[in-house]
Amino acid sequence: MRVCVLVPLMSLVLVVCAARSPYQAVLQHSRIRGRQQGPNVCAMQQIKGTNKKYFTNCKQWYHRKICGKPTVITYECCPGYERIPGDKGCPAALPLVNIYNTLGVVGASTTQMYSERANLREEIEGPGSFTFFAPSNDAWAALPAEILDALVSNVNIELLNALHYHMVNSRLTSEELKHGSSFPSMYQDSQVHIHHYSNGIVTVNCARLIKPDQHSTNGIVHVIDRVITAVSNDMQTVIDVDDDLETLRTAFAAAGLTTLLESEGQYTIFAPTNDAFQKIPQETLSRILGDPLALKDLLNYHILKQLHCAESIVSGTSMETLQGTSLEVGCDGDQMTLNGKAIVTKKDQLGTNGVIHYINELLIPDSAKTLLELAEGSSVSTVTKLFVDAGLSSHLTGSEALTMLAPLNDAFKAGSMTMTPNLRKLMANHILKEQLSSKSLYHGQELETLGGLRLRVFVYRNNLCIENACIAANDRTGRFASMFTVDKVLTPPMGTVMDVLKADERFSLLVGAIQTAGMTELLNQQGSLTFFAPTNEAFSKLPQAELNSLLRSPSELSGVLKYHLGEGMLVSGGVGSYTRLKPLQGEKLDLGVRNLTIYINKVPVVDADLMATNGVVHAVNSIIKPQPLKIDLEQADGPAAAVRSAATTAVDTRSFRNDDLFQKVLRSRSSRTMSRSQ
Repeated sequence: MRVCVLVPLMSLVLVVCAARSPYQAVLQHSRIRGRQQGPNVCAMQQIKGTNKKYFTNCKQWYHRKICGKPTVITYECCPGYERIPGDKGCPAALPLVNIYNTLGVVGASTTQMYSERANLREEIEGPGSFTFFAPSNDAWAALPAEILDALVSNVNIELLNALHYHMVNSRLTSEELKHGSSFPSMYQDSQVHIHHYSNGIVTVNCARLIKPDQHSTNGIVHVIDRVITAVSNDMQTVIDVDDDLETLRTAFAAAGLTTLLESEGQYTIFAPTNDAFQKIPQETLSRILGDPLALKDLLNYHILKQLHCAESIVSGTSMETLQGTSLEVGCDGDQMTLNGKAIVTKKDQLGTNGVIHYINELLIPDSAKTLLELAEGSSVSTVTKLFVDAGLSSHLTGSEALTMLAPLNDAFKAGSMTMTPNLRKLMANHILKEQLSSKSLYHGQELETLGGLRLRVFVYRNNLCIENACIAANDRTGRFASMFTVDKVLTPPMGTVMDVLKADERFSLLVGAIQTAGMTELLNQQGSLTFFAPTNEAFSKLPQAELNSLLRSPSELSGVLKYHLGEGMLVSGGVGSYTRLKPLQGEKLDLGVRNLTIYINKVPVVDADLMATNGVVHAVNSIIKPQPLKIDLEQADGPAAAVRSAATTAVDTRSFRNDDLFQKVLRSRSSRTMSRSQ
């Protein structure tokens, strides 16, 4: 049975591995998906409501979407084959004919007609070896009427020149159309520019090859989806001659990037129009234009390191910019999108060293933003308003090296937030006096705030926290300052653990118990403690006789309270699905999280993260007791059992002397030990 599964799987791998280019790989995948329909059948994906078809890759096959639009699967003859009535699939190889006749059978009959009108027929019927990038019938129909009229009105010159620009004087298969390559056309040796993308898309001058590799006796035809024009200018020249890009042209010159646009390369520029610059507040625009570093970052954020024609995009893809961060380049139907927005107004303005797509919105990277701009329009809008109301705008818009701790909107309770002196001070303590990266923070580090406090850093296996607030998103690094998005409003430490308890009426009985147990000094001294503090309600749940007995015995009371005290600082964000904490007295405390509530030995925390200078307090409404001992039958005689002390075993035996299961385990262990000794 295993062989039956592996054989077709191996053959599939071999077939795919044999493909030599991205296009060939996609073609092979389409063959595999279509083989149940018969020999030489390819599965195609057609966008619903359009004539656009694509050979399918694995991702498209399972998602059934291209550019966010649903597709339907169609089955067609693979390139070079045709159907025979009555037979399954496409068993017959197409007869080889010359290029002129091939145009008529591959969906390029309009190109065939214009070839005859331009007196090109004799050439493409005769001897030679040509590559013809033939516009489809739909491509000619999509040409503006005035352009088409200008071409066909002077057939011996303009139309012939246009068709010759679609031809190369040698045979080039899709395998030979390498990414970034150029070939001299038959029109004055003007270059045609090839891009062969990893998703199998192949373009010539940004026109997509929709039917590649249609062989003929005197060459090869690649049907393309648009009529292409000659490219002779670099990107700087394209920008220089377009009045819609006047502001961009000035900005490139001010940033010293003109040389880049004139150099050899394969770039993609998302070019903001004059209107895009005008949409930006004048104060922001003036600040960026007057700051060479911010301006250079801004412009480099609009330039991709590689050339991407619009037709190469079939789904959202993260692409690296010259600025060092990424843009999400995608598509929505025929619309090209950036970071999810359909802001591209003109596509595929090709230059000799790259391609330009026009956009109607300026893209401002974080590295060119102030703190206030980083926070605006994001998931921290509530605290942004509070910073402004607290009179901290000068810090958020200036050039100070700062780090903002910005709680998520969900961290604030519903209702209006009235600015008070205490809230104003709290907001100042959410801004640190230096620009930081979360990657550079370490456990025990202290950070000074604008409000004068020193905040502690806690590094846990599952979280990185500053006091009770844990980092909830990636850093955002602005021009001068950074923003850490955190999950909670900061609770600055207010006195020692004992001070925190005395200031809260819920712990009045606990404060008395601490004094009775002689633990006041412990909770006031410097250190690092986690106190799961029983409230008055917790004490009231104890039977009165048990409570009276406990309060009369300082040593017993001290033992109970020390079992509630853990070694080290553990804020709520540091608790994972299974966390252990060593108490000052006793073996361990088992912590976990369920439905956003922390549990210690199955007792829920009712109020977490009351921060103190020497620890943290978590309120509980029940006295925490040790968990019942668990016996792991599979490991009862394993290494852990072998090193268990006799004293521990004795305690365990006393604890479970009435437990039949435990007795069976002991008898089983004893018999195995005896058999080994024999």
